[in-house]
Amino acid sequence: MNWAEMFFQSWSGIARTLIVGTIAYAFLVVSLRVSGKQTLAKLNAFDLIVTVALGSTLASILLSEGIALAEGMTALVLLIVLQYLVTTLSVRSKRFAGFVRSEPTLLLRDGTPLHGAMRKARVTQAELETIARTEGHGGIEGLSAVILESDGSFSVIDGTR
Repeated sequence: MNWAEMFFQSWSGIARTLIVGTIAYAFLVVSLRVSGKQTLAKLNAFDLIVTVALGSTLASILLSEGIALAEGMTALVLLIVLQYLVTTLSVRSKRFAGFVRSEPTLLLRDGTPLHGAMRKARVTQAELETIARTEGHGGIEGLSAVILESDGSFSVIDGTR
């Protein structure tokens, strides 16, 4: 093992990273601006996966000498176009939207936990109580509802309002 190469290989590698990285980053920013706000909206797990894939692709372009800038830019455009197609199909087809996007899940109604929904969502009673306390409530009693949203966040609806 060459210890010196672990820390520094060549000036050309550094120059490539600076040049290709700057161009790829600018290209990604412009592409995302052109594609619209929905491309990176973290509305659900599918959107998060696309966001992570874009980041991973950008990292690969930056660090892998085996990936040409044109190939990397093509990969970024492909991910953005596929995301655009999926969101367009989701808006036009309820069936497709149901396949791609998860629906919010009611976990608690009028202070009573809905155990079947909690089991399906893999949320425990202790987690529900933690969610209530995090939102400034002493417990789940008195809450109208707790909803697990499609993006993984929780909405707590106070029963006193």
